[in-house]
Amino acid sequence: MAIEVKIPAVGESITSGVVSAWHKKSGDFVNEGEALFTLETDKVSTEIVAEKAGVLETKADEGQEVKIGEVVATIDDSKPPPEEKKTEKPPEKKKEPEAEKKEPEAEKERVEEKEKKVAEKGEPLSPAVRRIIDEEHLEPEKISGTGKGGRLTKGDVLAAEQGRKSVREAVSFPSPRAEQDRQSSDGRFTRKRMSPLRRKIAAQLVMAQQTAAILTTFNECDMSAVQELRAKSQEKFTKKNSVRLGLMSFFIKASVEALKDVPVVNGRIEGEDFIQNNFYDIGVAVGTERGLVVPIVRDADKKSFAELELDIAGFAVKAREGKLKIEDLQGGTFTISNGGVYGSLLSTPILNPPQSGILGMHKIMPRPVAVDGKVDVRPMMYLALSYDHRAIDGKEAVTFLIKVKECIEDPKKLPLDF
Repeated sequence: MAIEVKIPAVGESITSGVVSAWHKKSGDFVNEGEALFTLETDKVSTEIVAEKAGVLETKADEGQEVKIGEVVATIDDSKPPPEEKKTEKPPEKKKEPEAEKKEPEAEKERVEEKEKKVAEKGEPLSPAVRRIIDEEHLEPEKISGTGKGGRLTKGDVLAAEQGRKSVREAVSFPSPRAEQDRQSSDGRFTRKRMSPLRRKIAAQLVMAQQTAAILTTFNECDMSAVQELRAKSQEKFTKKNSVRLGLMSFFIKASVEALKDVPVVNGRIEGEDFIQNNFYDIGVAVGTERGLVVPIVRDADKKSFAELELDIAGFAVKAREGKLKIEDLQGGTFTISNGGVYGSLLSTPILNPPQSGILGMHKIMPRPVAVDGKVDVRPMMYLALSYDHRAIDGKEAVTFLIKVKECIEDPKKLPLDF
């Protein structure tokens, strides 16, 4: 019975992926749970495994874009695994002379056959030409000679080999891994094919801009209280939980409080309906060498600061090692992106569809501010909330951002548990 291997669902907003690499080829016997291929989407790269053991037949090429639910292979579980041959081998010493003899003889016959075909055309081969033809497995009878009397020159066979490579590259589907960078003749620029993940990220960002009415509102918050609380509690917190108390857990908690006060930011538009989420799965953007990924912290409202920090640290490690699973990225209701770790002072983050809101954190900078009628230098951070104006009004967006600001400036408003 042939079992279909289909592209699994990988998130509410993801409709396709790219088969970046096959780990097995057609005709191979695969065991249950064995990795078949790597699937790349706009957010993650994951291995798809065999659900049953059997003989594999692939239906999609490497580098091919495939839709969710599309059949990319079949596994025939009616065929048994190949039996290991148990034939007894004679002592190697008796076979070695025969093997050594057969290989040179076969090689000699092949070369003589080529020379015979060329000789029929009256085109003797030089030693250099014969070596290139032999190494590159060319067919000399199909190459036009430019030498005296139609003789094949070294340049003729080298040109033939280069032409064959060009044709092979043109007709073959470009592999993301195998394709090399191409430098311009003057060396002023290098052209390289975007990775499947980078192409999908680009398409996703454009789609977000084209399908939502994105607007951004800004505010700033004084980080003094949070910094003092972290400094005071850091040693005890780290010793107890084996993880440092960072800033992100404060902003997750503050965002949850703001989402409770302004529920519309925790929803999304779906067709002509508005879906109001009554749970708080917060996406935390993590930058990697391959691109930006957004793992989801589940039920953030029910987790302690320590649990949040452990989740964040775990996701960061998995993201950078390429070990995130598709389920780690599914179903977020709101996203937080911290550009401040790279030195960003201010930005307008783009929505992570189908979500309606994303909070942008930025670099903490000492700035002069008015405090009780006096100018004081405080550690300040600009905050940015990008939101879908189709679902969220300006008043609601500003109210949300002010609530986040209040919780950060007065951490006592948060459910502190350390």
